[in-house]
Amino acid sequence: MHFAKPLPSSLVKRYQGWHATTYTENKAWYMKLADEGQHPRAMIISCCDSRVNATSLFGADTGEFFIHRNIANLVPPYEPDRDYHGTSATIEFAVNTLRVVNLVVMGHTQCGGVAGCHAMCSGQAPEMEEDTSFVGRWMDILRPGYERAVAVSSDEAAQIKELERQSVMVSLENLMTFPFVRERVEAEDLALHGVSVDIKTGRMSQFDPVQNQFIDV
Repeated sequence: MHFAKPLPSSLVKRYQGWHATTYTENKAWYMKLADEGQHPRAMIISCCDSRVNATSLFGADTGEFFIHRNIANLVPPYEPDRDYHGTSATIEFAVNTLRVVNLVVMGHTQCGGVAGCHAMCSGQAPEMEEDTSFVGRWMDILRPGYERAVAVSSDEAAQIKELERQSVMVSLENLMTFPFVRERVEAEDLALHGVSVDIKTGRMSQFDPVQNQFIDV
């Protein structure tokens, strides 16, 4: 691969620092993970946004979470069409092989993907409607959420805020279209959760099905 270049020296130094401290101090734990495999009890589906870090938010250790990140923390509907489905494959592995007992969809404020979806659906970003836009076709998943968001308010900022929550709700709904997810949820040995993180305040809210709204954690 002649196009690949060595890591920047800044990253090399940070890795070496981690290995000399964190790894060395917890060597027995890392060796246990290598010898016995991973056994996470929870899967986290979160956004690629660099400002959102599930392990930091929950103070999780290495090996505790099985994490999948994509634009706007979206889960597509169940579509076994022999196409490429990275998110669906990750869910299948987590649910059927790792047997996680909690699956958390984590949304957040100021999400660029959500804002892009709003712009696309409202006609402000025609370039995202092109078949060549990978981001646009991915954000098609959230179109049902856009319809709900515009029904809530005529104010654009309020619509986008609602659409951020809808990115979590649409994903939870789509998770239930996967037969192996629905089966385990109905058997009550898998629980689905929806949370949203305010990246400015650090506050987290979770969806409460009883109140049918997000409440502070």
